[in-house]
Amino acid sequence: MQPHQLNPLIEPQFDAVTDFILNNLGSNVPLVEKMGHYIVESGGKRLRPLLALLSANACGYKGEQHIRLAAVIEFIHTATLLHDDVVDNSELRRGNATANAKWGNAPSVLVGDFLYSRSFQIMVEIGRMEIMQVISNATTIIAEGEVLQLLNQRNPDTTEDSYMQVILGKTAMLFEAATECGAILAEASAEEREALRLYGRHIGIAFQITDDVMDYLSTADEMGKNVGDDLAEGKATLPLIRAMQCGSEAEKQIIRQAIRQGGIGDLQPVLDIVKRSGAIDYAQDAANQQVELAKNALTAIPDSSFKETLLTLANLAIGRKN
Repeated sequence: MQPHQLNPLIEPQFDAVTDFILNNLGSNVPLVEKMGHYIVESGGKRLRPLLALLSANACGYKGEQHIRLAAVIEFIHTATLLHDDVVDNSELRRGNATANAKWGNAPSVLVGDFLYSRSFQIMVEIGRMEIMQVISNATTIIAEGEVLQLLNQRNPDTTEDSYMQVILGKTAMLFEAATECGAILAEASAEEREALRLYGRHIGIAFQITDDVMDYLSTADEMGKNVGDDLAEGKATLPLIRAMQCGSEAEKQIIRQAIRQGGIGDLQPVLDIVKRSGAIDYAQDAANQQVELAKNALTAIPDSSFKETLLTLANLAIGRKN
């Protein structure tokens, strides 16, 4: 079952978002439209726009602008994926060839720029300055998170605090913006808006930690990307950081060398150390803690089927296969 199928009341709204997205990919440049459709239709659960819909509904919203808001969130997310795959030289995403693998880096960057621009056009149509403020702030922090991750690349001295700062920026901020803007659109109370903002932040952090754990546990078919991609890019994610803290000096040096060099030549020894060190359990516990914080934040939200779906999605963030 897909996440949007958890609540029958949200399904037609989710379908409306999909239609809106596809209807707003039009361009006078055929390649822009072709690439836009390819990346948007290549799969994914569209969790972030779903969270925007659920948040607005949970606060009693009765209008239709949340369809536009959800589309804005998805356009921004899609733009970041296009840019990320270029930066990371990725060739596989969601089980399909990346856009840069099919068309090259330059078109991928430029189409990503187009999708960013389209998202701000739609925000103008929504016409809520508070939403523009939240999303423009989020996109700035997302860009900073990506730059920080680039600076940390091949740095075996990356700390857990630095890692958390990266994932807060590059992943959690868009979750946070989606849920907070849903509350803003519904003219929710300050308490409800803050509750949903925190919910989005914590579920986003849990989602990224889980994704980083899966890089050391899953197969390529389960992940939709190549196993060991993070190590190949020299990313010191939480499982590696913890394994270096808990392993022997020899094991620590193996991981440090693997991070410095990049590539997957040392993948199997590193996998063995990560699993042996307890780093997987440590990272999963960290994700679980974030999920509990997300669910606790929702105590300020009135009971409804939409709130129940938000609670269920928090658990799915750490239990997903892809």
